[in-house]
Amino acid sequence: MTHVESSRLAQIVSPPSAPIRVIPRRRRIGSSDLEVFPLAMSGNVFGWTADDRTTNAILDAYTEQGGNFVDTADSYAAGRSETMIGNWMRSRRNRNDIVVATKVGKSADNPGLRARVLTRAVHASLQRLGTDRIDLLYLHIDDQDVEFEETLLAVDELIRAGKVRYFGGSDHTGNRLIEARIASAQLGVAPMVALQNHYNLVHRTEYEGGLAHVAAQQLLGVMPRFALASGFLTGKYRQKADLARNDRGGEVARLLTRRGLRILAALDSVAAAHEADVASVALAWLLTKPNVVAPVASASGPEQVAALTAAAGLQLTRHQVTDLDRASE
Repeated sequence: MTHVESSRLAQIVSPPSAPIRVIPRRRRIGSSDLEVFPLAMSGNVFGWTADDRTTNAILDAYTEQGGNFVDTADSYAAGRSETMIGNWMRSRRNRNDIVVATKVGKSADNPGLRARVLTRAVHASLQRLGTDRIDLLYLHIDDQDVEFEETLLAVDELIRAGKVRYFGGSDHTGNRLIEARIASAQLGVAPMVALQNHYNLVHRTEYEGGLAHVAAQQLLGVMPRFALASGFLTGKYRQKADLARNDRGGEVARLLTRRGLRILAALDSVAAAHEADVASVALAWLLTKPNVVAPVASASGPEQVAALTAAAGLQLTRHQVTDLDRASE
């Protein structure tokens, strides 16, 4: 049974002519007991382009739609993102309702994954988040200057202390994930349960070329990052004149190719059939893929949240998935 089948959704009763919508059930992350909404709200803009008021409004809109999975990192806005999320949880008194994921390894204060640095980074994140535990900790980098054993033992100590519940990788190749699993077994420590990787309709090879097989073997829950390709898969950028509206215009410009426009055309067709946003369809496509639990996407304002969360209740047909697969080959 596939992950999608095991997470079967209950359908909303609707007229025969209406697009199919489903009530999204939470999905389990790998072998953990963490159950999350099938769309993670990224905190990468919090403290950067989103101030406190906007951040609170985005997170409020997300939880109102049933969301419970917030993703951040100690390097986002130099830790400010974690602080803002922590302030929001404290003001809403909802910490126990939220699955908090953060990453360590890239911050200027605590770079790398040596045991003492990693431990210090986690303690700093806990303080900024205003909580006593991190539900899902990602290793934000693959620090090959440090033996896996040292990093894994440090993470396991944090897990045993209750400061981290589960952990995963974020920048690891399939071979390195295999090395980590072997080392975990030899040491008798907690293994990774999750993987956050670059995966979307325009960037498929890295994951589908090998990581997907390893994720399946190791029962890793997959959380695709850059799920909307810096906004390109929202459909807002179709010509060079549109790039001025994007802070990452250079990244999006590289996608304005025949292939990129072909993908947008396929998304347009499916979106029209479902009376949905293009962004919703791009995220829904990810949710049809094996082991994918929750794509990670960000919103610059609360008005954008509904299109993101709608993906969790959008049921694409096999024919539509195939059309999108072919358009993005």
